[in-house]
Amino acid sequence: MELEYVRLGETGLSVSELSLGTWRFGRETEDGSIEIDEQRAHELLDAYEDAGGRFIDTADVYGGGDSERWIGDWLAERDREEYVLASKIYWPTREDDPNGRGLGRKHIRRNIDLMLDRLGTDYLDVLYIHRWDEDTPARELMHTLTGLVDDGKVNYLGASTFQPNAWRVAQANELAECEGLEPFTISQPRYNLVNREVEGDYLEMCDHYGLGVCPWSPLGQGVLTGKYDREDRAADASAGRSEEWKDAYLTEENFAVVDEVQAVADEVGATPAQVAIAWLMHHDSVAVPLLGARTVDQLTENLGAATVDLSAEQFERLAEAKSGPYDKI
Repeated sequence: MELEYVRLGETGLSVSELSLGTWRFGRETEDGSIEIDEQRAHELLDAYEDAGGRFIDTADVYGGGDSERWIGDWLAERDREEYVLASKIYWPTREDDPNGRGLGRKHIRRNIDLMLDRLGTDYLDVLYIHRWDEDTPARELMHTLTGLVDDGKVNYLGASTFQPNAWRVAQANELAECEGLEPFTISQPRYNLVNREVEGDYLEMCDHYGLGVCPWSPLGQGVLTGKYDREDRAADASAGRSEEWKDAYLTEENFAVVDEVQAVADEVGATPAQVAIAWLMHHDSVAVPLLGARTVDQLTENLGAATVDLSAEQFERLAEAKSGPYDKI
């Protein structure tokens, strides 16, 4: 299997049709262990590369900077120009420093150089704001980000969100239009068959501004893989999960979606995870889903979504399996 290239929204950038997310690289778990160490991180990068993958996503806080550092070490033996690198900025990076967090000019300008140094590169293909900063005026943010583009340190700007903030992206892009600044051209919201909050205004906003949508959590935190069933609220399979998480994810409404995913998987000869990812790949409003995996086997399975062909009828059945306010595409 060889991943194909697709255009990233209305930018001039071509990227792999599936992106590799690295948020688990160097992540310390509750028991103090490292979820993915450097050796396994490089094995995952190797497997992604072997499948034709060239679109790597990270952030300055992943693994306390180790994610960027390990990617940089891996890239040092390769031609950096063959790869598309995306990273994110927002979260605190300096203890007890009120300017060591957020999206203020001081923090962004300091951290971009540290990020580039860890990655061993002169520029990022995509810089996302990791969240919105209530304390930084949109004008300051957009002027600062535009300066990074003008300096050649960043090629494209993106907005990564946890909750849909269509009006904030619209405000920033309208300001950019009025003042001749660089706009956001890429969006990275949470979106999958059970998390549907971006449907409606947010996706319509992305379409209006031509933003390439690169959704994270395509598997709904594992729910769409079939890992959990209706008995798992009190079972070992959901051990370590909070009651709040169980209330949000282990619901009858979501299990109805899982049932449909499994049915379609049986029809097309794929795994539930592959079908859930393929649904996003077939979605007119989605540019590139963002994959995360703990092991090479998991990554290989997820990359197999690129070979899954869903009919229009199967796509609609999956879309309509989630009832409630987000049941329309």
